Amino acid sequence: MQEVDQVIVERLQSGVPLVAQVSQYIIQAGGKRLRPALLLLLCGALDVQDRARFTLAAVVEFIHTATLLHDDVVDESTLRRGNATANETFGNPASVLVGDFLYSRAFQMMVDVGDMRIMEILANATNVIAEGEVLQLMNMHDASLDEASYLHVIRSKTAKLFEASARLAAILAKADPATEDACATYGQALGTAFQIIDDVLDYDGAASEMGKNLGDDLREGKATLPLIAAMQRANATDSALIRKAIESGSTDQLDAIVQIVRDTGALEVARAVAAAEAERAMTALDSFPANEHRSSLLQLAAQLLGRRT
Repeated sequence: MQEVDQVIVERLQSGVPLVAQVSQYIIQAGGKRLRPALLLLLCGALDVQDRARFTLAAVVEFIHTATLLHDDVVDESTLRRGNATANETFGNPASVLVGDFLYSRAFQMMVDVGDMRIMEILANATNVIAEGEVLQLMNMHDASLDEASYLHVIRSKTAKLFEASARLAAILAKADPATEDACATYGQALGTAFQIIDDVLDYDGAASEMGKNLGDDLREGKATLPLIAAMQRANATDSALIRKAIESGSTDQLDAIVQIVRDTGALEVARAVAAAEAERAMTALDSFPANEHRSSLLQLAAQLLGRRT
């Protein structure tokens, strides 16, 4: 990860001061670096020594960061990782344009690696992510969204980059198709579980721990799995209250809605879905050689379910 951070610092350089300033602001704001770590762990599990792994780990972090910059503008977010968002600090135009810079810089770095298969995977991933973002936008304030539609969005918007990061390790290892598919399955399942738990924490976390404003999903009119499950299990009055809040994007009744979500067992339902995805991720590694990297990947999937931030 130190090697990856060095690549990130080097490739954030720009002759335009504001580009470097905004880029460094969001990159240095923290974050889990989960996608680069995933790529590196799988490279370790498959005994990849190619230094291109550091470049590609930085590439997926740049793509992820670009989506964050754009997301925060679309969602009108003001807080991320306990800090003011880039759009809150520098304004929407700067955030959008620097997001574009990070996307294009990522593609420059892909070219440096010189592998068309890698470029194909990342180009397809960024396209699917963009489609997922638009799909989520179309679903805003739609209280009729079901679990299948919700999962389709998060597998496009969030899990796709996890999947691509994992698949890149198999490409660098020159692995057989079965191993590549196993990597992709692990990444997709891990990313899906990660997003479900993220949505759970919007109703079961503390702002001081999460580093974002609780109730943001509701304010944005997002029908996430905890709300979907709660509406299915609540009485008619409580279900109507949640439906109205999603459709209006109002958080006036946030405390009451959080209580309904908790009382109906909706959080447990969502956590069970996340647990099934984590189990799917771990099963995908059954054929991998036993080493410390595989052990870490198994531990990562298991510990994901207990995350609080």
